[in-house]
Amino acid sequence: MLPVVSSDVLRRNNVRITGNPAGRVLVFAHGFGCSQAAWNLVAPEFEAEFRVVLFDHVGAGDSDLTAYDRGKYDSLDGYADDLLEILEAADLQDVVFIGHSVSAMIGVLASNRDPSRFGSLILVGPSPRYVNDDGYTGGFEPADIRDLLDALDANYLGWSAVAAPMIMGNPDRPELGERLTQSFCSTDPDIARHFAHVTFLSDNRADLERVTVPTLVIQCTDDLIAPVEVGRYVHEAIPHSALAVLSTTGHIPILSGAPEVVAAIRRYLA
Repeated sequence: MLPVVSSDVLRRNNVRITGNPAGRVLVFAHGFGCSQAAWNLVAPEFEAEFRVVLFDHVGAGDSDLTAYDRGKYDSLDGYADDLLEILEAADLQDVVFIGHSVSAMIGVLASNRDPSRFGSLILVGPSPRYVNDDGYTGGFEPADIRDLLDALDANYLGWSAVAAPMIMGNPDRPELGERLTQSFCSTDPDIARHFAHVTFLSDNRADLERVTVPTLVIQCTDDLIAPVEVGRYVHEAIPHSALAVLSTTGHIPILSGAPEVVAAIRRYLA
């Protein structure tokens, strides 16, 4: 099979590159049920100084849905492959990878595979495993995850309407939950179901100690999906990492607390 040419890779993932061409490269990666639009309150704040790269995971946003292959994306490794292909296609080096939620682990996998492409990792709301285990708090019992995935499989749109506001948190700001619901509902249901199974059943704890690039873990308070204990676990497992605990609540601080996220990133990069 012929190799994929660079333009095909960039088109496949709807890659957008903006900002200062002479600046250091920031690559922003979105979480489950979202698209690159989730970074609209954060990424533009860096365009004057940095080269900003945004993309959609295959199956999300304006990516090429025909490129979705259940075999390839049956683990997070398929998404890590895509990330490395994007960096190669756009000839990006020394990047600061900023991944939210499941994309945090995608960044960990990609940087472990080719650390030469990465200058640092910034992991926002990361979780290496969502299911509790002996001596490990992931936030969910196995039965909780089974119920979540069963409900999602049975009625994805109905599940989205209920789950999105809970994941967002911030019940005093219902417009945020509505925005996340709309994002969930705009995703192809079949792809979303598969991605949910891959996400919530993954276990990347062993990959954390292999990280060799400087890393910042950004953790929210009162996060239903990735509790504070998980953020601390990631911080302690990644050698020489830093931890920033934000006062904003919920699992989507890039929407609910964008100024805090921007400030934490700026402090780390200073």
